[in-house]
Amino acid sequence: MDTLSVASWNINSVRFRMDIVEQFLREAQPDVLCLQETKVENRDFPHDPLRRLGYTHIAINGQRMHHGVAVISKVPLAEDDRPDWQANGEARHLGVRLANGLRIENVYIPAGGDVPDRDVNPKFGQKLDFLERMIDWSKGLAGIPTLLVGDFNVAPLESDVWSHKQLLDVVSHTPIEVETLARLQAANDWVDLGRHFVPPPQRLYTWWSYRAKDWAASDRGRRLDHMWASRDVAAKATAHRVHEPCRSWLKPSDHIPIVTEFAF
Repeated sequence: MDTLSVASWNINSVRFRMDIVEQFLREAQPDVLCLQETKVENRDFPHDPLRRLGYTHIAINGQRMHHGVAVISKVPLAEDDRPDWQANGEARHLGVRLANGLRIENVYIPAGGDVPDRDVNPKFGQKLDFLERMIDWSKGLAGIPTLLVGDFNVAPLESDVWSHKQLLDVVSHTPIEVETLARLQAANDWVDLGRHFVPPPQRLYTWWSYRAKDWAASDRGRRLDHMWASRDVAAKATAHRVHEPCRSWLKPSDHIPIVTEFAF
């Protein structure tokens, strides 16, 4: 039986935070790490530090200063697809395949701006349209073992945010985003691995704003980062970990890594 651990992390600039990427890889030793918001063109991606740690298989879909996703791995990768869910050329999705047939789809869904109204805030409309395109795509995945990971920028459950009541009108937890994400989940009968292992209403956050002077004391978190698996892949999941201490590391991202372990 083969084991596989897959991590996902919005790193908020991979070059600026390479020190903590290396620290995480040394400590957690995932087989695969999916990064979002890498903020670097493909030609400038920092391959060498990762290769020295044994992550010799690297797939990247980068963009200068904005967005960008990457998959770094100890096991061989075959690139699969780079859908443009934003329909504007932004680097927000990278799909790879492993030798065992597993597809890993690494996605960075738009944040959606500050106002939850597409008429006054086009970014919010782009986010909803992005999700609608993903819904259509998910419907075609039946029978394909798939792991969908990344920064979804939506905290769907009441227990996924520090205050459901206060965040109902805040982008990432509005009813229309929650409803749209639920339709995405239903489109391929995705299993939410985070909530499979940490059932609601237990606290489960992956993001804390930089605005908080003491993020741990205020603990105004949200669960924006997710791992969803097709039913056959979810049946192989053995553990799910949220690496909360990473939020206190030097020059931290506002997100933390999440890791799921599998036994195939």
